Amino acid sequence: MGAKKPFPKTIPFKKLLGPSFVILALGLGSGEVILWPFLVATYGLGIAWGALLGITFQYFMNMEIERYALVKGESVFVGLNKKFKAAVPWFIISTFIGFGIPGIIAASAKVSSHLLGFTEHKWVAIAFLCFIGTILSLGKSVYGMMEKITKTVLLIGTPFIFVLTVILASKSGWIALAKGFIGIGESLATQPEGYLFFPIGISFAAFLAAFAYAGAGGNLNLTQSIYVKEKGYGMGKYSQRMAGLFRKKSAKSLKLEGTECDFSNKSVNRFNRWWKLVSTEHLVVFWLMGLVTMALLMLLSYSSAFGKGISGAADISFVISEGAFIGSNLSPIFGILFLVAVAIMLFQTQLGVLDSTSRIMAENYSLKKMELKKKSKINLSKIYYTFLWAQIAFGTVLFLFNFKSPLTLIVVGAVINAVAMFVHLGLVNWMNHKVLPKEVQAPLWRKAVIALIFLFFGVFSVITIISQIGKFF
Repeated sequence: MGAKKPFPKTIPFKKLLGPSFVILALGLGSGEVILWPFLVATYGLGIAWGALLGITFQYFMNMEIERYALVKGESVFVGLNKKFKAAVPWFIISTFIGFGIPGIIAASAKVSSHLLGFTEHKWVAIAFLCFIGTILSLGKSVYGMMEKITKTVLLIGTPFIFVLTVILASKSGWIALAKGFIGIGESLATQPEGYLFFPIGISFAAFLAAFAYAGAGGNLNLTQSIYVKEKGYGMGKYSQRMAGLFRKKSAKSLKLEGTECDFSNKSVNRFNRWWKLVSTEHLVVFWLMGLVTMALLMLLSYSSAFGKGISGAADISFVISEGAFIGSNLSPIFGILFLVAVAIMLFQTQLGVLDSTSRIMAENYSLKKMELKKKSKINLSKIYYTFLWAQIAFGTVLFLFNFKSPLTLIVVGAVINAVAMFVHLGLVNWMNHKVLPKEVQAPLWRKAVIALIFLFFGVFSVITIISQIGKFF
């Protein structure tokens, strides 16, 4: 393991910004842009409480994942492999199935095809997948490039959506949003008197999918530990970085295990300072920016699509309806710019998803391979790109067999990922309790919150699965 080292000093807050942008962007194309606006277009803003609760849950989940990486200087996958030998195959299989289903890029391709006047979007989707593979393969530093793209898209796209929403939303729309955050829904054809929390007829699968994607979702939350290590936060300062495929350094073998901390009083004090910094960064960037983005997109969907004949059977045509509404109320160019922004945000999300899932599977595969060959280092980059292109090939095959409905693909993948979240919640927090010194463990109130979230996902997942099985029997 090597000599123990002191916990590194903190860095300025402005240099800390990064991982939270990436993890936030991973949910943009699934939850923020598609699923929550879709539910609002059908049922109104009374379900907005789910988005608020979902992203709040994910804030606490992500911080416990970051806690492990800060203290250990390694990803949670390294620690879980030591405790649970079945963790490696589980994370590889659940990640590939959950995120290999290419719903997000299908949505981007469908919006892009509408803009370009194409009637068939699957060929555009296949081209987009290959383009993403090329972008990730050519980057000098995979994480560095991802962070730059993500920051650019979020810092341009979010203000643009904010301006559109402020201009187009009515006072009654803002009031409906405020009521929706506490579960009060407006009048529907099936419920003229309104509803509380759940409207009649809402799909549990679609709601659970949106809830799971109020943020990143599934095993993607776990990549927060990889990004913390890649940025060199906390004990990650002593870790190595992964290079691009076509760089000489990509052939370099990397050590996946972290460096042990000495846990002196000085180190514990430094950890506490780090914890305050990363908690604030994640609260501002992930929770606040994520909640504002979701709220604006839901309100925009409410203003442009709710009560205008857009039903659940319409797939993601509500997005096209939003563009038409914006164009007719402002100027056609703004409607087009909105659809362009949506297509880019969806594309960027798929790029982030493919990067994150490839990291997850590569690291887990590498851990098992190192155990079998009794090595302490491995060429992680080549394994990463093997999984990357395997997912692209899988998505391409699905499109060729005409599995191309964006909403269907996203919901199926999200339900799988909700179950995966239930599993990793239990594993990671049990590991933190057993492995981390008490001085750096979560306080009791945080552990209680995590236990509540664990039970929520467990119960909701079981209800959803039973409801889906019931449709076939």
